[in-house]
Amino acid sequence: MTMLNNTSPYAVTAPGVRRGAAVFLARLGRLINQWIAAVIAHRERQAALVALRHLSDRDLKDIGTSRSEIGDALAETARQRLRM
Repeated sequence: MTMLNNTSPYAVTAPGVRRGAAVFLARLGRLINQWIAAVIAHRERQAALVALRHLSDRDLKDIGTSRSEIGDALAETARQRLRM
């Protein structure tokens, strides 16, 4: 009697393992992308804060804020960007 089916039991699980690995790598990639985006956003806020702190009081008044409101203005801008 000859054997017509030469598949091993491991051949059935290989696509499942590959799919699981692909899902894991996709999630890991998204996590890394989100982390990098958060770091970039933080650095942008720092740069904006430095730029605003170097402006004169008159320049700040022209854009509608005062020196004591710089942090609040940046926080509001960040919230508006998140909504977009």
